[in-house]
Amino acid sequence: MSRLAGVAVALAAAGVGALGMAWWSRPATSPSSSPSARPAVPATTIGSYGTRVSYPAGREPSLPAPDGTPLLVHSLLRVDRPMHFGDYVWNESGVPAGGDTRIRVDLSRQLMSVFRGGHEIGTAVILYGTDHKPTPTGTFPILARARLHQSTLYDAEMPYMLRLTNDGVAIHASAVRRGYATHGCVGIPEDFARRVFTASARGDLVTITA
Repeated sequence: MSRLAGVAVALAAAGVGALGMAWWSRPATSPSSSPSARPAVPATTIGSYGTRVSYPAGREPSLPAPDGTPLLVHSLLRVDRPMHFGDYVWNESGVPAGGDTRIRVDLSRQLMSVFRGGHEIGTAVILYGTDHKPTPTGTFPILARARLHQSTLYDAEMPYMLRLTNDGVAIHASAVRRGYATHGCVGIPEDFARRVFTASARGDLVTITA
């Protein structure tokens, strides 16, 4: 599970340098072998973990979207150690308070990125739908929000729910563990879900790629 390695391909085509490519494609399930690596700390540390890679004005890469609306990237979180199920990073330090929130989900890498004004402020390992109830791909506006939501279809709690489709597909808090899946929703760690919920609003766009 690479940290948005699929996105790295798009960024490479847009001109990202070798340093950016190196940390984008670092495996998320293999421990670092570098003798100078920082001591192991929980990936859920807020603020003190995950510095930032910024791109100069006029040379920003962009991320494609199924609807053809690209996302111009001004900066990305530098996540330089493995991420595992249940892990996330959130760091808004130095990011302007204004700007639209865009959420990008990479199903093949089981990762989500949250951008504000083109700056990545959060990333997490996710759960998604099984072959029998797959998570749809495309770009979806957030249709509804609820801090506490109870699924009537599955009689299950869905905290910090962001509904994406009229048939119930949503982003929501889940127990993100290896071997688990959803009924088509995007499941994220609860504390990360709370932060995504606070940072987003109805109408914000969520892009899900295969």
